[in-house]
Amino acid sequence: MSDLDNQVREVKSSFDRAAGSTTTTDGLQELKVRYLGKKGALTVLLKSLKDLSPEERPLAGEVLNTLRDELERKIENKKQALTRAEDAAAEAMEKIDVTLPPRGRPAGAFHPVAQTMHEIVSIMQGLGYSVALGPEIEEDHYNFECLNMPSWHPARDMQDTFYLSNPEDAGSGSLLLRTHTSPVQIRSMLRYGAPLRIVCPGKVYRRDNDPTHSPMFNQLEGLLIEENVSFSILKGSLVELMNGFFGRELKNRFRASYFPFTEPSMELDIECVDCGGKNPGCRVCKGTGWLEVCGLGMVHPFVVRSGGIDPEKYNGFAFGMGLDRMAMLKYGINDLRYLFNGNVSYFLSGRNVS
Repeated sequence: MSDLDNQVREVKSSFDRAAGSTTTTDGLQELKVRYLGKKGALTVLLKSLKDLSPEERPLAGEVLNTLRDELERKIENKKQALTRAEDAAAEAMEKIDVTLPPRGRPAGAFHPVAQTMHEIVSIMQGLGYSVALGPEIEEDHYNFECLNMPSWHPARDMQDTFYLSNPEDAGSGSLLLRTHTSPVQIRSMLRYGAPLRIVCPGKVYRRDNDPTHSPMFNQLEGLLIEENVSFSILKGSLVELMNGFFGRELKNRFRASYFPFTEPSMELDIECVDCGGKNPGCRVCKGTGWLEVCGLGMVHPFVVRSGGIDPEKYNGFAFGMGLDRMAMLKYGINDLRYLFNGNVSYFLSGRNVS
């Protein structure tokens, strides 16, 4: 027994030294395994009981069981102390001082024109339309010829179009910066056939530059090709679009117009979103009470045929609008150039874009 007593004292002393230098719960778990595990120091002593005489075993067993209880109690107490310390340290690291001024960059937002595009596309998707995109460097064939604009058409004048080759050599193979997103309609008809419902947003280019025109601007066009399409469906769709975009029911009127790619052709006016037609001196509608927002019409049979679709079986409608103008009307921006000059503070002021 004297041998066992010495071993017990050594185990207790060794355990106390090790426990005193343990500073983490992970280290404490290793200590527990080292002394109470299957190959731990206390387990070795318990296994040695078989070497004692039957008279010595009960007393030795009681001593070792007492030692085990003592070690387990010390481990549990140490674990609670370490856990409290670790939790306090973690809390201190994660503490946020709410009295400090904010740090970091403010959250970003979409450009007004991009926001306008997303809103209009979302409304049209609700009406069953998909988005179609195409190249900004376009072929004369898709930009003009397929849209019923032969070589003598005024839109081909160098003052209107940015040609990437000699305009005198205009033909199906010549390249230019697209003047509208209508070529996407032709490419989509050739690719997908009919029936077809698409909107085509994107940048377009024309030789203009003043407070209401830019050499690069943003446009969105829509196209529907199905059987037995009526003009009333077109009117209803655009009324739904305008009311949804501006967030209220607006008066509207459709005026006869002319476009080479639609027949008949019309233009859509809505009541002034600034004065509602009640202010003769309104700067937005110039006192007329109306705002022109969209060109539209039934797709010309020539264009349907150019898209590889039989105009005897299918017909449809198309419409187009300037996204920049729509953004200006909705957000009260009075000069188109503000949209392109990179002056972010103009929009962050909160006076124009909500």
